[in-house]
Amino acid sequence: MTDTITDLPQLALDWHRSGRGVAIATVVQTWGSAPRPVGSQLVIDADGAMEGSVSGGCVEGAVVTDAIDAIADGQQRLLSFGVSDDEAFAVGLACGGEIKVLVEPVGSVMPVEILERLTDARYLSQPVVYVTDIKQSRPRLQAASTYPERHRTDTSGLEEDGRTFVAVHNPPLRMAIIGAVHIAQYLVGMARACGYRTILIDPRPAFGSQARFPGETIRGDWPDEALRALKIDARTAVVTLTHDPKLDDPAIVTALESEAFYLGCLGSTRTHAKRVERLKGVGFTEAEIGRIHGPIGLDLGGRQPAEIAVSIMAQVTQILRQK
Repeated sequence: MTDTITDLPQLALDWHRSGRGVAIATVVQTWGSAPRPVGSQLVIDADGAMEGSVSGGCVEGAVVTDAIDAIADGQQRLLSFGVSDDEAFAVGLACGGEIKVLVEPVGSVMPVEILERLTDARYLSQPVVYVTDIKQSRPRLQAASTYPERHRTDTSGLEEDGRTFVAVHNPPLRMAIIGAVHIAQYLVGMARACGYRTILIDPRPAFGSQARFPGETIRGDWPDEALRALKIDARTAVVTLTHDPKLDDPAIVTALESEAFYLGCLGSTRTHAKRVERLKGVGFTEAEIGRIHGPIGLDLGGRQPAEIAVSIMAQVTQILRQK
């Protein structure tokens, strides 16, 4: 599978360009305890190869079968799956969950040009929405500002008419980690697994080295300069881990002046109290300082670096998903 679910349009485009018949299946509606959220996708080729997921495995086989038929005749399919509570556990749709899945063959129903524009928008970090009629197949791309609430909450779904489906394609989430310390060695992998692009920032060569972080993007600039260059937005989390005010404080100031949805700082309660006083001294209000999660992470009782990384990732997820 590609590294995040949002890479699937690129995968579908690559398969199509290589001469494979391709369809994209998308969850357009759910009820009950459906295992995958609206907007989840599965890419299928004419031979039944697949990447992604629309149900965690419980109905993929049926979707693949219908997708192969859709590729053959060039027509979209709207599939419905639902079970009663006593049957739910056996097929994976817990508590009587139900889902609707839209299957769109590439080239006939879903224009190749739309896939190209989707992948270009992702590369340029530009948010867009994919809009289609689930009954009559009229796909198009529109500016994310057309659906501001869906864009803000990253929520795909059907409109009130019950047939206009809006799929949000926001730029990938990002996590800027200040301090290439032991905790960061665990956190970068966890963040990437959760769909984040990770950027490690540490001007100390002994810490921010490829030997310690193989294959990672490491910036050796001073933290505030590096963060300004990243142009922090509302889909960026900032985590400071150096425990050194000379490095953490410039990053914190820059993050507080940005739209970052999360700012967490390593340190004890006493350390954080000193940090608060320093920030007040340079003009930040209590409300502004209140955006900082410090001490960082949910209180899970962990002490080992990996456990602390888990607590940080849990808190970032909690803040992101709060409605």
